[in-house]
Amino acid sequence: MKKVLIVLLVAFIMIQFFQIDKVNPATNDGMDFIKIKNTPEPIANIIRNSCYDCHSNETEYPAYSYIQPAGWLLKSHIDEARLELNFSTFATYDSKRQIHKLEEASEYVEQKKMPLESYTLGHPDAKLTDEQRKKLVDYFRMVQKQIQQTNAL
Repeated sequence: MKKVLIVLLVAFIMIQFFQIDKVNPATNDGMDFIKIKNTPEPIANIIRNSCYDCHSNETEYPAYSYIQPAGWLLKSHIDEARLELNFSTFATYDSKRQIHKLEEASEYVEQKKMPLESYTLGHPDAKLTDEQRKKLVDYFRMVQKQIQQTNAL
C-alpha cells in the first residue's frame, strides 16, 4: 500500500511539469460581439462576467489551472467552448451562423444550462439571477432578429 501511494505521489508531482498554454489568442474589437453589436453596458457586463471566461479569447485562468490534471480539464473545456461559440470572433461568422449561435445561447441561458454550474461554483459572480437571464435572452433574441432583418433571412 505504501509503495502505491509513493508511486501516485511521484506521478502527481511529475505531471505538474506539463502545464497548459494560458496564452489567449489575440483579440480584435472589430470582431468582438459586444463591440460590433454596440451592446448596452449592463448587458455587456453580464456577458463578460458569465460567458467570456470560456466563450472568448479573454479567459482569466484561475489559480487551480496550475494544478494538473485540473488544468488539462479546464483547458479542454475552454477550447471546446471557444469552438462552440467565441464572442471574440463573432464577426467572422456568417449571418446564418450568427443567428444559430444566438438562438442556441438564448436557449441554454433560458434553460439554465449556461453558465455551467461547475463554473459558477468557482465563480459565484458569474451566476445569473432570473432577471439577468431574462435580459440576456431578450437581448440575444433582439440581436438575432436584427441580423435576420438586415440580411433578409
